[in-house]
Amino acid sequence: MKIYLDMCSIQRPLDTKTQLRIAVEAEAILGIIALCESGQIDLMASDTLVFETAQNPHPVRKRHALEVLAKASLFIPTDRRVEERARAFHAVGLKPLDALHLATAVEAQADYFCTCDDRLLRRGQTADTLQTKVVSPLELITEVTR
Repeated sequence: MKIYLDMCSIQRPLDTKTQLRIAVEAEAILGIIALCESGQIDLMASDTLVFETAQNPHPVRKRHALEVLAKASLFIPTDRRVEERARAFHAVGLKPLDALHLATAVEAQADYFCTCDDRLLRRGQTADTLQTKVVSPLELITEVTR
């Protein structure tokens, strides 16, 4: 099983956990990362995730993202197909970086694309993502632990 975590999902364990939703999503992401470490699921990394990590001005968050990306068993470069699909996702309302993340996951035939971003989640679930299911961290942990 191949999963793609967008940057807000990767960063969720570092968010302030004063809200129940954030605390539960953080635990779900840590569980997903543990499953990746044990080889039960394949984590995907991409040029887009590396780019977004490099832009992060916060050293702790940057280090955390790099540590998570180092656990990836698959690396997906941005190519012409990813760029074309990203343009199509952008045209239906996704932000450019979100469109690149989702396009990368779809082109790499990820089983799941995970995001904590409600807007991306809603729009991604209505987009043509072929076999890639767009899910929240709670949906993802439920799916992969069945």
